[in-house]
Amino acid sequence: MMKKHLNGFFIHLFLIIMSFLSLFPFMWLISTALKGMDENIFQYPPVFIPRDFTLKNFINVWHQIPFLLYFLNSFIVAGFTVILNLIFSSLAAYPLARMEFKGKRILFSLVLSTIMIPFQAIMLPVYLIVLKLHLVDSYGIAPGYLGLILPFAVNAFGIFLMRQAFLTIPKEMEEAAFIDGCSVFNIWRKILLPMTAPTLAVLAIFTFIGSWGEFLWPSIVLTKKTLYTLPVGVNDLQGLFSANWRYIAAGSVISVIPIIIFFVSLQKYFVSGSNEGAVKG
Repeated sequence: MMKKHLNGFFIHLFLIIMSFLSLFPFMWLISTALKGMDENIFQYPPVFIPRDFTLKNFINVWHQIPFLLYFLNSFIVAGFTVILNLIFSSLAAYPLARMEFKGKRILFSLVLSTIMIPFQAIMLPVYLIVLKLHLVDSYGIAPGYLGLILPFAVNAFGIFLMRQAFLTIPKEMEEAAFIDGCSVFNIWRKILLPMTAPTLAVLAIFTFIGSWGEFLWPSIVLTKKTLYTLPVGVNDLQGLFSANWRYIAAGSVISVIPIIIFFVSLQKYFVSGSNEGAVKG
């Protein structure tokens, strides 16, 4: 019993240390954002608690760049990316999980193998495709955003995640729906999707975080400042010869808030089982 408690103590101690190391950069970011202009943020030894505490950096950075516009751009891009990922990933995963056809395993293996290919390796051909389709700073139904959304509208991780969720659902439920005259599309929409809500929430969280924090691709595709997303807009605070790190820190802290809100709002689904409540009397 003593050994069990001792092991538990060291495990919790390790987790606390790792949590502190993970949170330290974010806490240092907040500390920098709260320091006044008269305080040296690069002094050694570093001072974690601001001596010249101020909130002016958050107010000034809001007026320094069109923050509200960048927020709106990021919400549009992240929102549509999440919606398309949920739809396309679940549509692609449905036949891979519930239907039988020749080459299914080979097809799934090919889809899964794309996870090992980093986006940076295919960025040039994707950019050329986007350029040929005139999606760079394009104007239309979604002006300027199609070049940001479409390359990330579906991914192998989402397909794999939804396939595994669909496999956990008993086939008897699907067979009963067929007997009642339900079509394949309605089975996917009315039965499988509601029963895999926790997995959809997990996919939505990962997709939103990835899309909201994406910097490299928007900085390549976008050329007009009115279409900048928040990471690119905050980076615009850094000039050629100087940078106001207090403003950059304040802008970065503000940009993280939507991610926290989105995660907290879906947390109950995130921590629940992927098939919770699927079979009820």
